[in-house]
Order: sequence, then C-alpha cells, then structure tokens
Amino acid sequence: MTRYADIDEVEILMLLITGDEQAFTEIYNRYWKRLMALAYSHTKDKYLAEEIVQEVFLSLWNRKKAVEIKSLNAYLATAVKFSIFKHINSRNRQAQIIDRMTKHAVYELPDELLQAKFLEEYVNQIVELLPAKCKLVYLYSRKEEMSVQEIASEMNIAGKTVEAHLTKALKVLRLNLKELLLIVFILNSL
Repeated sequence: MTRYADIDEVEILMLLITGDEQAFTEIYNRYWKRLMALAYSHTKDKYLAEEIVQEVFLSLWNRKKAVEIKSLNAYLATAVKFSIFKHINSRNRQAQIIDRMTKHAVYELPDELLQAKFLEEYVNQIVELLPAKCKLVYLYSRKEEMSVQEIASEMNIAGKTVEAHLTKALKVLRLNLKELLLIVFILNSL
C-alpha cells in the first residue's frame, strides 16, 4: 500500500492525472493551509478565502488531465492569487454599477488597466525570486533601460555574462507567464 504522505510532488502529480482520489486528497492536505493563509491575507474574509481555495482545488481536480504543472506550489498559489484578483475585480465592478445607479457617477477603471496592474505585480513577484545578479541585470535592462554594454560596465562583468543573465530572467518570466495564461484560461472556462 502506498503511503501518500511520503510521495514527492512529481509522483503525486502523476497519480493525480490518472484520477487517483487519494493523491488529490494528499495534495489538498499538503497545500490547503498555506493557500487559505494566502487567500485570507489578501481578502481578510475567512469565508471568501475558503470559497476561493475550494474553487481552485475543484478546478485542479476537474482539469487534472488538461493542465501541465511544473511546480504544484507555484501553480496553486498563482491560481489563488488570480481568483482573488477576479473576485476583487468583480466586486469593484459591482460597486461601480451601484455607485452609478445611486449617484450617476461615470468614473470607471477600465478592465485593461486592472489586468495590466495585476500582470505588472505578478511579473514583479517573479523578478523578486530571481538570483541577485540576474535580478539586477534584468532591472537595469528593463527599468533603467540600460544597454548590455552599460550594464556590463556598471556591474564590472562581461557583456556575454549580462546577456546570459538576461536570457535566464526572460526564460523564467516566459515560463511563469505561460502558466499564468493557462490558469486564466482554466478559470475563465469555469
């Protein structure tokens, strides 16, 4: 008999894909507390946090064969954050409608701006997790708009090293954004 608590993340994901309910239960038991804490820290509402976490786990189970997950922890945390974003966006939209109906106010924050802010915050969180030199090179390049040669001179490293750090940073961002797009697709199909 398999002891699910001892199984590593890769193996538990493989079991989940096959429809193993005990593997799903183990994933739930491993992650629900930290996802609840994450959801509660953003919503400050216990019931809403529970609803969001349940929604994410339900989506994981329903789409177990369709999703490609590299890191279960990162995938679930991103799904919770995106669900929170969707809820806040929906709540803000409802508040705006009520406000317009009662005051005839016309002020609205466009969906595109909200989504851009979420995406910017998401990218900033990924950048914060990069190794120190890689992060610094990325910030010099994208925030300070410095050239490869300027960064090399500033950091006293070779231009090829700067290019390698940029390549690594962009690869990490691309992989994480790909996962985010998959989560967005899944949540929008619910």
